[in-house]
Amino acid sequence: MCHPTHAHRGCGCESGAARSSYRVQHHHYPGEAFGVRRPLRFLAWKLGLEESQVVELATILNELKTERAQSEVDDRRALAMLADAAQGESFDRDKAAEATRLRSQSAERVQQKVLESLGRIHAVLNAEQRSRLAYLLRTGALVM
Repeated sequence: MCHPTHAHRGCGCESGAARSSYRVQHHHYPGEAFGVRRPLRFLAWKLGLEESQVVELATILNELKTERAQSEVDDRRALAMLADAAQGESFDRDKAAEATRLRSQSAERVQQKVLESLGRIHAVLNAEQRSRLAYLLRTGALVM
């Protein structure tokens, strides 16, 4: 059960379980396990991570989250450029092409960050943990 003041915004707890890609009971209390967000707690639990591994994984996941957030900003910018290209008296093909390039470059940066992150995660884990990680990826419980 969640803390009574928790807003259940896509957290995966009982009231939001249908929206979650995995179901993990968790609590939202100050000072709880490692003091981290759900994806990290999920991985710490599923992989049996030690505290030092959790710290390193937190850094890796935070950097990946930042790159994905930048990609979302780029996507909104590209959509605005596409709208501008379509709005004029004539279609602005150059502006539309620039927007599609921005989207492609942004997607490539995210995929490169995923590749780098997975390599760094691999280096932090032991053989058994890597096996568990592979299982989570294969089953779709973890999506990178």
